[in-house]
Amino acid sequence: MSIYERFGVKPIINVAGPATRYGGALMEREALEAMDEAARESVRLDELEAAASKVIAEVTHAEAGIVTAGASAALTLGTAASMVGFDVAKMNRLPDTTGMPNEVIMPWHQICGYDHAIRAAGARIIGVGIPNDTTPPQEVNTTSRWDIESAIGSNTAAIAYAPRPGSHPPLEEVVEIAKRYNIPVIVDAAAEVPPMENLHRFSDMGVDLVCISGGKGIRGPQASGILCGRRDLIGSALLQMLDMAGESFNEWHPPASLIPKEKLSGKPEHGIGRGMKASKEAIIGLLVALQNLTEEKHAQKTEYSKQSLEGIQARLKGIAGLEIEMAEGICGYPMLKVKIDEIIAGQSAYDVALNLRDGDPSIYIENRDRYLQKGLVVVHSINMDEDVARIVGDRLHATMSA
Repeated sequence: MSIYERFGVKPIINVAGPATRYGGALMEREALEAMDEAARESVRLDELEAAASKVIAEVTHAEAGIVTAGASAALTLGTAASMVGFDVAKMNRLPDTTGMPNEVIMPWHQICGYDHAIRAAGARIIGVGIPNDTTPPQEVNTTSRWDIESAIGSNTAAIAYAPRPGSHPPLEEVVEIAKRYNIPVIVDAAAEVPPMENLHRFSDMGVDLVCISGGKGIRGPQASGILCGRRDLIGSALLQMLDMAGESFNEWHPPASLIPKEKLSGKPEHGIGRGMKASKEAIIGLLVALQNLTEEKHAQKTEYSKQSLEGIQARLKGIAGLEIEMAEGICGYPMLKVKIDEIIAGQSAYDVALNLRDGDPSIYIENRDRYLQKGLVVVHSINMDEDVARIVGDRLHATMSA
């Protein structure tokens, strides 16, 4: 009996990618062992985050970095830091942003549900560009640099950007505008690592704050993330996440590498990020996973994943109504795309997804409408091993040849 079954929950096979709703990416043994070891001793969390900053700064080329409770928490903390800096009185007021710059500019085509994390800090998102009302509804007019520049005013706190394929205007232009007006740029790069280059690409470009998930391609704890960037903004973010009760301000000695005590008028009490605290175990697990993530190891994993998907592809060969191709999926891992001709196959992609989900064991594939509506059954490989590949291949063959 598995630990989940002990509590009445049946495990699933997750080939939908590192989706949070299914538990994210499976962790590596090294990170799990490190978390177990970390749980057996106590440390000061501000000192641990300062140590983490050195590791994160080295791999991201940023001035500093901290471990957060996921990329969403990093977005909230980064937004809060951009609005208040080291002003403790403002920290203590959040999410009430009355009377302070609280506007975060975003291109319309990038605004989505994930941006509740920005609003959670008390910010107001200002969409720029012109959404179309044509078909398909997701279509938007191209956002230009002047759209962003024209929205900058006295209430602007930051510019947020999601570097997805096709995003516009180019991030380089956004950074150039922001530097001219001395406004921080926050990049949501949650699922952009691997490739390894993306750990440092955005900092190298001059981005002020970068948010990266720890529970996706890095394969650390699911509830972990990275916020890296300008030292002053990282220090502000850390202050707003720590438990600051206990010592008096005079007796408090925070790590000077991140928190300049001389710039503080007092000690903030339970900031906006208090409910997003990262545990000592999660911090260590993320750091070990990050150090364990190398070009060579990732290449080995992707090759193994490719071979697993090729085995599934071979099982489906010859079934009428299917077109099968390999493509690059989330976090640089390959995925298998099976296009179903509903008339020839006698079933739709939705039918296949439901059959897999309702079988035993329950298999979850990529179930977003943008794939299923196009007749695509998509299988991600980040959580795949030999046994999973065999089970998924057998079930897909049985379902699609029925």
